[in-house]
Amino acid sequence: MKLSRYGDRYGAKTPCIIDTDGVARDASSIVADFGPRTLSPDLMAQLSATDPKSLPVADIKGKRLAPPVAQPFNIWCVGLNYSDHAKEAGLPVPEEPILFNKSTVTYCGPDDNILKSPQMTKLDWEVELGIIISKPTLNISKAEAMDHIAGFVLVNDVSERAWQMERSGQWVKGKSFPNFCPTGPFMATKDEFADIQNLEMWLDVNGERMQDGNTATMIFDVETIVSYMSEFTRLEPGDLICTGTPPGVGAGKTPQVWLNEGDEVRLGIDGLGEQRQKVVAL
Repeated sequence: MKLSRYGDRYGAKTPCIIDTDGVARDASSIVADFGPRTLSPDLMAQLSATDPKSLPVADIKGKRLAPPVAQPFNIWCVGLNYSDHAKEAGLPVPEEPILFNKSTVTYCGPDDNILKSPQMTKLDWEVELGIIISKPTLNISKAEAMDHIAGFVLVNDVSERAWQMERSGQWVKGKSFPNFCPTGPFMATKDEFADIQNLEMWLDVNGERMQDGNTATMIFDVETIVSYMSEFTRLEPGDLICTGTPPGVGAGKTPQVWLNEGDEVRLGIDGLGEQRQKVVAL
């Protein structure tokens, strides 16, 4: 099952189920919106049991493609979670997941612009697999993790490296600017994937391939991440976990490459669709 939403950033959204023909069907008769206050295993079961073609075709013409779930209470991230990316960065493979946050103001639609302020000098990209949590999650085992996941999304973990690495080493500074977390185009439920740990992923800048990886090289897999995080905090319904990026980020290039006004970024993951963003001056 694939879920999407349409609507302006600050207005009401239309929640949709995408049918087998790729047509968005209006699911607002089932739930007002997909989000932290509505996501639950019961809702997911109800949506899954619904024949999308029994629902009206959604009126989406000319409407913005929003993130597939309403703004989460928390956006969590895992750093250096691909063995080949850690090598690219010249850093040791972590013994435990490296955790940090992005501000929720970063959350935006998959095709919304990347904002570049005049203070930015090292604007970078990161294609990532995102996890959406379905129910409160605290102190669970790895074996229980999948039961706490609503689905998966494509994420671009946009980063300002100068702020991240050169401003007292606080990663959150370089990760939290508005529109630094394009998410979508849809959320795909677990049953859409034969193996979530074997998905091809890629990212292009101005038509040039920059990242080309696979979730198979994740150091800590999806189930390990969810279980590990639940030891330290309670994950909430709708929470987004960005699970790390493969090699090919701008900071890892020789010479380094940074995003500038007018650049176009395209990215995708098998089974999770594609995004396209333009870098614009703030």
